[in-house]
Amino acid sequence: MRESRLPLILLTNNYLMKKTITLEAVDPVEIFGVGNRILEEFITYFPGLKAVARGNEIHLEGKEEDIKEFDQKFAELVQRRHHKLNLTVFDVEDIFDGEKSSPERFRSSGDAIIVHTTDGKPIKARNENQKKMVKAYFNNDLVFAVGPAGTGKTYVAIALAVRALKNREIKRIILTRPAVEAGERLGFLPGDLKDKLDPYLQPLYDALGDMIPPKRLQDFMAEGTIQIAPLAYMRGRTLDRACVILDEAQNTNMSQLKMFLTRMGVNAKFIVTGDATQVDLPKKEDSGLVRGINLLKGIKGIETIFFTNEDIVRHPLVTKIVKAFDRQESE
Repeated sequence: MRESRLPLILLTNNYLMKKTITLEAVDPVEIFGVGNRILEEFITYFPGLKAVARGNEIHLEGKEEDIKEFDQKFAELVQRRHHKLNLTVFDVEDIFDGEKSSPERFRSSGDAIIVHTTDGKPIKARNENQKKMVKAYFNNDLVFAVGPAGTGKTYVAIALAVRALKNREIKRIILTRPAVEAGERLGFLPGDLKDKLDPYLQPLYDALGDMIPPKRLQDFMAEGTIQIAPLAYMRGRTLDRACVILDEAQNTNMSQLKMFLTRMGVNAKFIVTGDATQVDLPKKEDSGLVRGINLLKGIKGIETIFFTNEDIVRHPLVTKIVKAFDRQESE
């Protein structure tokens, strides 16, 4: 990489600096990405810096310390390309977020940072059962997480999936839920089939939106890297190198649960979450979640984590609300 530095100039009492970084002996697309996608992601970490790419050059203007950091981090990105077949936007995150948490740490304690939100906040297990769920994920290929609403089962599951995608441990994330009405009828909702189903899948969109920037999430969904679909769409598929999450599994019967679990392919991770107290099926006894867990008990590679009201991590009132409803049902 050849560098040339222009003299410092004084503007409005702040020292600004201009610099041009030139790529040599490498195709700029390999570093900048198609449509400069990787470079644009890189630049977002320097909001006070003006950066323009032309050909094999990047023209920078801004504070000296920002340009020095940009230069250093960009050199790391170029060096990373020399050791990889191709770069992705996740390589940019790795450079700025530091070393990845070791899988061994997750297996032993479950308290490492899983992933960061889009505004930089770390996501990690917040209670003992969430830690058990994280450890179970790294030690098994199929994990059941069962418990009341608000315990973070789905959120942790999606964070684990995003981490795996970011670290290129999998090639896609597949999220699914049974399209079962909770007191409403699909036919009364406006729009086509997708419009009718999207409200059921919205919680999954919300969790993904916390962890992946909107444009990147849109790209992932357009190219099929992230798929969100009703459970019925899983039939006939074999899911290899994927993290597959079945949410609201209490609304599946035994045949649906069997259909879903037998989709597991090579190098796949399956997570099943649900709340046995919130069955929306016409006959609550048709729910296959608890029966399926009991049937698979003791099989190596499968683990179940049972959450309780004490694990609720939403508003403090949610714990009291759940307990009040539980008392009423028991009476």
